[in-house]
Amino acid sequence: MTDAQETAAATSLRTTGGAPPDDGGSSATGAPVPLLEPREGIPPVITDEAALAEVIAAFAAGTGPVAVDAERASGYRYGQRAYLVQLRRAGAGSALIDPVACPDLSALGEALSGVEWVLHAATQDLPCLREIGMVPSRLFDTELAGRLAGFPRVGLGAMVESVLGFVLEKGHSAVDWSTRPLPEPWLRYAALDVELLVDLRDALEKELDRQGKLEWARQEFDAIASAPPPEPRKDPWRRTSGMHKVRRRRQLAVVRELWETRDRIAQRRDVSPGKVLSDAAIVEAALALPSQVHALAALTGFGHRMGRRQLDQWQAAVDRARALPETQLPQPGQQVTGPPPPRAWADKDPAAAARLSAARAAVSALAERIDMPQENLITPDTVRRVCWEPPKSTDVESTAAALAGYGARPWQVELVAPALAEALSVQGA
Repeated sequence: MTDAQETAAATSLRTTGGAPPDDGGSSATGAPVPLLEPREGIPPVITDEAALAEVIAAFAAGTGPVAVDAERASGYRYGQRAYLVQLRRAGAGSALIDPVACPDLSALGEALSGVEWVLHAATQDLPCLREIGMVPSRLFDTELAGRLAGFPRVGLGAMVESVLGFVLEKGHSAVDWSTRPLPEPWLRYAALDVELLVDLRDALEKELDRQGKLEWARQEFDAIASAPPPEPRKDPWRRTSGMHKVRRRRQLAVVRELWETRDRIAQRRDVSPGKVLSDAAIVEAALALPSQVHALAALTGFGHRMGRRQLDQWQAAVDRARALPETQLPQPGQQVTGPPPPRAWADKDPAAAARLSAARAAVSALAERIDMPQENLITPDTVRRVCWEPPKSTDVESTAAALAGYGARPWQVELVAPALAEALSVQGA
């Protein structure tokens, strides 16, 4: 049993029915205990300003960290907006807030300013929380903490079970959270998602401290909290699934026109783009370059269920691409701002390929020694960039400066720089 599990076993947590378990989450046989009900029951969904004001006051008066989660409607709606926000804090209990009815939660965000927010996989929820005015200044990411601590499975359910000894019901994670009213089983599931987050945070903090990794985790959490919103992706149409089949520039133009047409329709209708037209259909049309509607209708994804009006709009997009002059056709591939793909290194720069091979082996060995995924020890992109354009001097100090220049945190620099400096001195055959 890890220190985290011992900590959890000493914590009085609630299971089914209302009474705290005698053993903190484990039955007499050690089997995980199903967590079926929130400890104060399912809270009412907040849908008006008066009720929201009461929640803000309660959470401002609460103590300790605040557990935060958000539910989106990925695969159903356009974009990644939040359709339910869940919170829990000592002294305030749990709250479920409808951000459709209460779209501005900036007052709640301000009330929790300076409070540590506990999220699971924070980078997934922070963009939609930011849209409604909720931005943490401090956070603890239980998924990332699990990665740093070396847990093999870091989903919320797996972490709660392995660390705290409880089983969370996860059957509603992929439902359409834009549904109104939300069914009671979904609300129960949502409330339970924040029920044990602070308990999990406390146990993981002790485990990280035991392993000597707590300061590393704090640096990672600070980096997430202070990171600016990501830049809009350039040429997002190039991420269409199956694009590797599309080679010719005219075909690329068809993908672009169909993707952009689909995106406008999906945004206007507020539905997932995949429900308007599948990626597979876009690629089929690009490869076939149909010259009229009947040919388009014969392609996979444009079958008999699609009406003539819909077919006409897709054919019009294909026609626009077919009519473009050569000078306006997209170039194959995306403009590369960093190193070329590693598979090309051996031909382009054998010495760089040798450095990369040595660096990868060194990072892998170090990650295994400290029981951590390689990508959390140092990002593969950072390793590639340093190996492709190494510092003039390959001593530890210069290597450390190069790593820091690419955004590596101090703990990463301290651990990785010595091993990477040695790898950078390797010469190709």
